[in-house]
Amino acid sequence: MKKNCILITGPTAIGKTALAIKVAQYFSTEIISCDSRQCFKELNIGVAKPTTAELELVYHHFINSHFIQQPISAAVFEQYALEKISTIFAAYDIAVMVGGTGLYVKAFCEGMDEVPAIDPSIRQAIIDNYSSNGIDWLKEQVKNQDEAYYAIGEILNPQRLMRALEVVQSTGKSLLDFHTNRKKKRDFNVIKIGLELPRPQLIERINNRVDNMMQDGLLEEVSKLVPFKSLNALQTVGYQEIFAHLQGQVTLEEAIAQIKINTRQYAKRQMTWFKKDEAVQWCNPEFEDVIAVVKKQLQ
Repeated sequence: MKKNCILITGPTAIGKTALAIKVAQYFSTEIISCDSRQCFKELNIGVAKPTTAELELVYHHFINSHFIQQPISAAVFEQYALEKISTIFAAYDIAVMVGGTGLYVKAFCEGMDEVPAIDPSIRQAIIDNYSSNGIDWLKEQVKNQDEAYYAIGEILNPQRLMRALEVVQSTGKSLLDFHTNRKKKRDFNVIKIGLELPRPQLIERINNRVDNMMQDGLLEEVSKLVPFKSLNALQTVGYQEIFAHLQGQVTLEEAIAQIKINTRQYAKRQMTWFKKDEAVQWCNPEFEDVIAVVKKQLQ
């Protein structure tokens, strides 16, 4: 019998972390985070990392596992997650994965094509230019240098745009040239659970989360990270807006409002990504509803 990985995904602020902990406790197993930012030791409040108390309830992998100076990619995550799930399956029949980073989910479930190593100087130059000139500059560069990706890629996602640009500048090829669409076979089942709420409810959760982050000390957290603001790990909603405030570009109130707007836009992109996956079964973020769907799949 194949082992089973319960994958819990969906938009930011919908309650994935708390639900995943309950599911993992129910099956007496461990969790692999699938979040491209919670793996960094230095980022806490702004990435909604599980609290110390939550981490003590269930063992988490890919939380506080890397430093912000370390390059992390979907391919790195794929290798990491496959190694960890193999360890989990040696002790348990079920593992839980939770997170909203769509490309990491895809890498784990289907595999990633090999992309040549990127010249660090090229990556840094792109990050510096993006920091100075914004996303409009980034979109224009990708449109001119990788028209194929620009036509169908995530043109509102600066991380994906910077990735496309660094690949074409380093290899002379479009990022799409490395996507062969050959899905790798896994020796375990993946039960994909997507969490969703009516958009007004999700927006309320997002706004409340941002307000709580500010009360919990997000401004102080970001202030300590100013020397590292050009690193890829910090090209992130919640950090870029506060950096802009600290540089005198916007007021704190404007920065907070922009975090809420950008987070809502990010949540919308996440839903667009995951809705394309027909294998995802959509549920309310309630433990009983999710467990009922999971049990049906385990039969």
